[in-house]
Amino acid sequence: MAKQIVPTQPDASFDFELLEDDPDHPRTTVVTSSSRKSSWIEPAKLKLRHRIGRGPFGDVWLATHHQSTEDYDEFHEVAVKVLHSIKEDHTRAVLDKLEDLLFKCQGIGGVCWLHGVSVMSGKICIVMKFYEGSVGDKMARLQGEKLSLPDVLRYGIDLAEGILELHSKEILVLNLKPSNVLLNENNQAFLGDVGIPYLLLGIPLPSSGMARRLGSPNYMAPEQWQPEVRGPISLETDSWGFGCCIVEMITGVRPWRERSVDEIYHSVVRKQETPYIPGGLPPLLDNVLIGCFEYDLRNRPLMTHILHVFRSLKNAIDNDGGWMGLGSMPIKKKPSNTGYTEWFLAKDHLQVGDMVRSRNAPNSRKPENMDVLEGTVLGLERDTDRDGFVLVRVHGVHDPLRVPITTLERVTFGLAAGDWVCLKEEDKKHSPVGIIHSINRDGSVAVGFIGMETLWKGSPSEFQMAESYHVGQFVRLKTNILSPRFEWPRKRSGTWATGRIWRILANGCLIVKFPGILTFGDEWTTFLADPAEVEMVTFKKCPGMVRKYQHLEDFHWAVRPLLITLGLFTAMKLGIFVGKKMGRSKVKKHEAGSIQTDSQYMDGQNASNSLWIPPKVANMLFREGVSPA
Repeated sequence: MAKQIVPTQPDASFDFELLEDDPDHPRTTVVTSSSRKSSWIEPAKLKLRHRIGRGPFGDVWLATHHQSTEDYDEFHEVAVKVLHSIKEDHTRAVLDKLEDLLFKCQGIGGVCWLHGVSVMSGKICIVMKFYEGSVGDKMARLQGEKLSLPDVLRYGIDLAEGILELHSKEILVLNLKPSNVLLNENNQAFLGDVGIPYLLLGIPLPSSGMARRLGSPNYMAPEQWQPEVRGPISLETDSWGFGCCIVEMITGVRPWRERSVDEIYHSVVRKQETPYIPGGLPPLLDNVLIGCFEYDLRNRPLMTHILHVFRSLKNAIDNDGGWMGLGSMPIKKKPSNTGYTEWFLAKDHLQVGDMVRSRNAPNSRKPENMDVLEGTVLGLERDTDRDGFVLVRVHGVHDPLRVPITTLERVTFGLAAGDWVCLKEEDKKHSPVGIIHSINRDGSVAVGFIGMETLWKGSPSEFQMAESYHVGQFVRLKTNILSPRFEWPRKRSGTWATGRIWRILANGCLIVKFPGILTFGDEWTTFLADPAEVEMVTFKKCPGMVRKYQHLEDFHWAVRPLLITLGLFTAMKLGIFVGKKMGRSKVKKHEAGSIQTDSQYMDGQNASNSLWIPPKVANMLFREGVSPA
């Protein structure tokens, strides 16, 4: 084992200083202090031999690490990850993060052994144990480049255990892919990336392409592309990358193969598409993969849930000797009475003594079926074949209520996951309004805010409850907002347009559509909004008929054309009706005048000829009519 071969380093930390006497060969000085074990390796003790890999954050080299003692010299074959150039002003910050990361990774299993860190030619180098191959290399040698299900489950368990170890140290990987899953001589999988993208969070990068993304594009979750806007990055972000690795192991096809970076971004972020999941998988495996690719990170499983499913599947295959029986395994569907995924509900572990309340349906505007406004858990009864129930003591009710566990949420200090909150002291770097991601029983809270790449962590005393937003509500920018955080369309009159909330991200960012605006071609139909900059619009809040009609136009761009068409049609119908009425009155007047003339003529004829008979009567009496005589 590498841990046994590498001799113990002296207990010391280091201070880094880059000297610019020669820009081509910068010198490095290290000042040590006896605070804790040093991870520094002198550049002179490393000799790079040849490059064996290349990634978005640097190159991997095969190297020799020279270690000398008083009695003998040792030469170890190691792998060195040489990071791309980082601005000199931020090198110190990256080295501090690396030292802390290497200290946290000491002694954990499932992750490649790290020897230390160095700086060569101005570039930061991470020295690690050299492994002969990876899962990606093994797949390339197989027919169809895909693994058998037992191998997928075995490597998946090893990978999940390694990720879980890093998560316990509050380290995110963010760069999961088969080529980063290393194999030792015993065919055991180890995680080969210890979170380099997470390490570079907040560090300005020289390459615009690197700055745009934090990971390998084919394996990145939607929030990784714009973490400060569509984030935050959290433990569930690695679940997406894990799912991509498993799908590639099963199919032998890399997700989003033959697509450019821009095409992948458009598919994952804008169109909200997910990687292809093949059919015929065991229901439990299919279910967990679907959960890994949920667009909303809150609905994805944690690594503990994934590890439990993979171990259950592996035990089933080991007992049955193959695929037999897996097709009939029950799959846990999304509870229809709550609308939440099972992975979302599984994160709220209830215990006796917890304060609980009824859980609202997602995106509901007002509480529905609030059987428990607030109560205390007295007991838990669980059944492996169905959802469990909870006995809750409600104030004012004599007997405890037996309530399904999926309909309750834990309340701590009056707060629950999903509540909208607003910071009492605003920070211009990020929005003051956000959504609670999780709250521990000790009161520590994790909140997602627009403008922050990761979760904000603090105390409930630092914020207050904020107005909540729901899908389907109409919103517009407040009148005092002159320069919004995100682009926002205007009406023809120059006022801010009103849009409808289409989706709400985990950090409170609103994705808004504008059905009242007609778009053509490839024009974007959705816009982003900061909840602190918008206000709700309803008919009740619109004074006067004019404002109410203007809000009616916000429902669809066809309202105005339809009303204009209806008005024109009504005017045309009214014109035709009036025209017919006037025409009939003229005809009646003409007929009345003709009758008066005829009566005068008939009176004159009767006076001159007493034998004259009206023609119509004559035609009735005599078929040939009346002769002139």
